[in-house]
Amino acid sequence: MIKEIAKNLVELKKEFVNVYVGNSQIQELIPKSKSELFPIEEDHLDLLHRFAIKNPIYYNSFEKKIGSVDCIVYEGDINKYWLNSIQHNSSKAPFSPTWIMSGYVGVLLAKEMGYSEVIDIGSGDGRIAYCAKILDMTSYSIEIDNMLVDLQNQLTSILNFNPHCSDAVTFDYTLLNLSQPVFFIGGLAQMGGTFLATGVLDKITLMSNLKQKIGWVFAGTLSQKYVPDPKNAAGWGTLIENNNLKSVQSISLPAAWTFHESDEVMYIFAESN
Repeated sequence: MIKEIAKNLVELKKEFVNVYVGNSQIQELIPKSKSELFPIEEDHLDLLHRFAIKNPIYYNSFEKKIGSVDCIVYEGDINKYWLNSIQHNSSKAPFSPTWIMSGYVGVLLAKEMGYSEVIDIGSGDGRIAYCAKILDMTSYSIEIDNMLVDLQNQLTSILNFNPHCSDAVTFDYTLLNLSQPVFFIGGLAQMGGTFLATGVLDKITLMSNLKQKIGWVFAGTLSQKYVPDPKNAAGWGTLIENNNLKSVQSISLPAAWTFHESDEVMYIFAESN
């Protein structure tokens, strides 16, 4: 079912591109209600909409029927957050969000795979950690940029997804008492993601108390704009092999930067062997 929802979301995005006439920097949509194409609980959809409504990166919204689906379109601008996020010396990946719906579907798959805790690394506005909270998972958001964490703290009035303003590479993960965690790594491999992922992987490897399987979700791309990885996996193959991980799932989902691209973000789910 989750793969079907992802496929339907990609198709909906393609239809949206064809009919959108606005000129906002970023734009995305969320279905208004549960449907055959998007069999998502109504209260979950309501919480996804509330995240967008309260989030200051969105300045406009309107109703629009895309194909057969009644949607709310959200328009926004991330320029000031993007600029602030690249000013940190240890910043590995500038802020460029996935779609809210994509975050929800990605976390839904992680929950189906048996993980109980989501750690959103390089979390931006915290949307993946927020989606984990919607799905009754324990969630933590790790973000180095104070402006983005201030934004996240505004959103915790809806659901508290535990934002932390910290460099994810130096953060002390023993404080979280993790048991069945999955780490979502923000940033493409070619845009600093590998440096961020390597630092967190090294940190987690030193934690002897984690005996259960550990999951990793990497945001990858097949776009011709980027140099391919010789081991493939949408840019993450070498890192996966070098860290003795096993790729177990993949799912394609829209993000802000793929709106005018033919390829979506390929999320690679891997596990520690």
